[in-house]
Amino acid sequence: MDRQAELERFRTGFRDVQDALDGITPDELDRRPPGSDWSAREVAHHLADSEATAYIRLRRLIAEDNPLLPDYDEEAFARRLHYDRPIEPSLEVLGAVRAASLQLLESLTPTEWKRSGTHSVSGPYSIDDWLRIYAHHPHDHADQIRRARRGEA
Repeated sequence: MDRQAELERFRTGFRDVQDALDGITPDELDRRPPGSDWSAREVAHHLADSEATAYIRLRRLIAEDNPLLPDYDEEAFARRLHYDRPIEPSLEVLGAVRAASLQLLESLTPTEWKRSGTHSVSGPYSIDDWLRIYAHHPHDHADQIRRARRGEA
């Protein structure tokens, strides 16, 4: 894994989401394309919730010895956390939490990069695994938002 490339990808994730949402209309924000589970609005809230979960996972990997990292039910979050609300606070969460995690990642020593734990579903889970997942997550969803705006699945 090219850690520096992954860190750069992580660094640009929030900006990509912002770009995908730039100028979005209320209709585009709530459009659910055929074959798609979530609207752009719901994706924005999902990204904040996912990033908040990632924030805690990263800190536990660094601070605790071999932590067990629980999974969470994304669909239940979407159903129960009122994903029909305005997205601005969720975007602020996404940006702030991501910036704080990047700052922490850039501070890690070589020894700290070797720390790991266990994910309740996927098993052994290192800081590099964490980075590999979360470096790409917002970019993937930014592409999903762009497709939703065009009415594509």
